[in-house]
Amino acid sequence: MHQPHQPSRRILLKSAAMTTAALAVGSAASPALADSPAAAPGGFPDYRYVKTLLKPSQLKYNPTGEIIFPCIRGTAGRLSAPLGRYYLYYAPHDAPGGICLAYGDHIEGPFTEYPHNPVVANVWQPHYSVSHVSSPHVMWNESAKEMWLYFHGENTTTRLARSKDGITFTYDKTVLSTSMLPAGTTETSYARVFPYELPAKKAHFVMLFMLNNTTNHRDIHWGWSADGRNWTFDQKALVSHNDVSAVNVGGPHLLTRGGSAFVVYNKDKESGGDIMITEVGADFTLRRHLGRFYDSSAGAPDNGRSAAPSFGTEGGVPYMVYESGERLQGSIAVARG
Repeated sequence: MHQPHQPSRRILLKSAAMTTAALAVGSAASPALADSPAAAPGGFPDYRYVKTLLKPSQLKYNPTGEIIFPCIRGTAGRLSAPLGRYYLYYAPHDAPGGICLAYGDHIEGPFTEYPHNPVVANVWQPHYSVSHVSSPHVMWNESAKEMWLYFHGENTTTRLARSKDGITFTYDKTVLSTSMLPAGTTETSYARVFPYELPAKKAHFVMLFMLNNTTNHRDIHWGWSADGRNWTFDQKALVSHNDVSAVNVGGPHLLTRGGSAFVVYNKDKESGGDIMITEVGADFTLRRHLGRFYDSSAGAPDNGRSAAPSFGTEGGVPYMVYESGERLQGSIAVARG
């Protein structure tokens, strides 16, 4: 975190890197630019804040005055007659929460709130009735030709729902719970799932999520799956809060570059409030902590905290959509690389 000194916090630099996030929104990657080196760790673009996309006060569905955990997904070539070229999922966190949708034709917006939010509520009989549902992560499942929604509710349980249109979902099953992790685990939430090949584990998908336990320090954990529905979870942390001198880490996202895998995640505000990056290698056995990926500004709009990044490209330009501001007091913003 630093004090802002210009309207743009960083020099805009383009990158030849193609990430898994770029593929996730279905946009073409830009050609290599030999004279435009990337400045962020791992050779990724150096993102800078562009604008705020969504504020709770501007939303019709606003039960708690806060929203978190954006997920940007492209619809072109995937959905028939979509409302826009991009779907932006998000949610309030506090009860009752609710998985929400906004849509637009550009990642920089504007986005229009779906008029019938939430698309998934905290009561879905006969499957569950919980205090809240939140943290939507939507993955395009190419083999199923469906949008797969992973979301939590309660904080102990991550669930899967599936959709052909990205709006109307069918409940599938619980995919993660505290009972699947070591004794003393109190929370398994904020999960994101990505297509990723791990031949040694016969897996085609990986999941990143946040785990809390009786020490009340949050770490990043992971699991792998052949089908995106049935999972095996590593019982040890992928990134521990101690590894990066934080009280808590969370909001993990997977990126790939140069045949290696990287995890980006946020620190709590008291530990700096920045988005960090760790290289885990092609088989997730490496632990190379590369430092700060995105520097949150001390002033508006970040106010010392950037979190829960989601990535995509439009016209070859890389973007990061993220939580901007203090937890449960912020908005959804976009940065350009």
